[in-house]
Amino acid sequence: MNTTDAPAMRELTWFKSSYSGAEGGDCVEFAAAATHVHIRDSKQVNGPMLTVGPGAWAGFIGLVAG
Repeated sequence: MNTTDAPAMRELTWFKSSYSGAEGGDCVEFAAAATHVHIRDSKQVNGPMLTVGPGAWAGFIGLVAG
């Protein structure tokens, strides 16, 4: 997990699942950078995040979308 709070990390555009309702709920957000995809808990935006490569992210999306 990556807990770096570098300026570049704060400038990422984060996307939340469309299944996350207005009440907040349990959800994750992701932000795609040039060489990595970052994933974090939407309720702990300053907490730790998981960083994976684009191939791993594409494999994950393929599994959950199928």
